[in-house]
Amino acid sequence: MIAADTSSLVAYFAGHDGHDVERIHSALQTGELRISPVVFTELLSDPKTTVELEKTIAEWRQLAIVEGYWLRAARTRAHLLSLKLKPKLPDTLIAQAAIDHDLPLIARDEGFRHFAKHCGLKLA
Repeated sequence: MIAADTSSLVAYFAGHDGHDVERIHSALQTGELRISPVVFTELLSDPKTTVELEKTIAEWRQLAIVEGYWLRAARTRAHLLSLKLKPKLPDTLIAQAAIDHDLPLIARDEGFRHFAKHCGLKLA
């Protein structure tokens, strides 16, 4: 299994090229793609989202929020803030979901590199 961030999924749906887009395509073909509830919400929050896209995304498997998630996410973000980094809250929640499930994260957004360096996130 592999998780994906919103940035890479937006690139995938826009038809962009890239290693991340190829990984998403492959994970969709094999049924290995997972998304966090935050990614699900971000993708479907665009007012231009079509009913077809909504149905497609709604069929994808979501990562469960496991007990202690919110506390771990808060500690993860606090740790990065203590290092004078500026992690975005949605990125923290997405990274924590991948960390909790021990899944690599496909991410185009460079902000996730700090979670990989300091918090144990595996980047795909």
